[in-house]
Amino acid sequence: QVQLVESGGGLVQPGGSLRLSCVASGFTFSSASMNWYRQAPGKEREWVARITPSGVSTYYAASVKGRFTISRDNAKNTVYLQMNSLEPEDTAVYYCNAIGLTVNYWGKGTLVTVSS
Repeated sequence: QVQLVESGGGLVQPGGSLRLSCVASGFTFSSASMNWYRQAPGKEREWVARITPSGVSTYYAASVKGRFTISRDNAKNTVYLQMNSLEPEDTAVYYCNAIGLTVNYWGKGTLVTVSS
């Protein structure tokens, strides 16, 4: 049974930091690229960041580049999103996504609220 379980969301003040985690099971994690997406209230889901299976390459949306860092630990089947200098516009439900030749899995999301 495939599972992607996100955690680490919460309420944070502008300028603050959070680290999201996504623990995967039920498939070969080390063979999948991993993405973080987010969906703000009333908006479409948007891609945030991606990391290749080995972790060597990472990619970011322009809106988060320089503030967010994606990483992974294949020994723990976990992908992370370190979010710094958070802004109210970063408020959204954050989802992790596993994608590969034969896989396309989604977690249920974790809510991040940036507000004073």
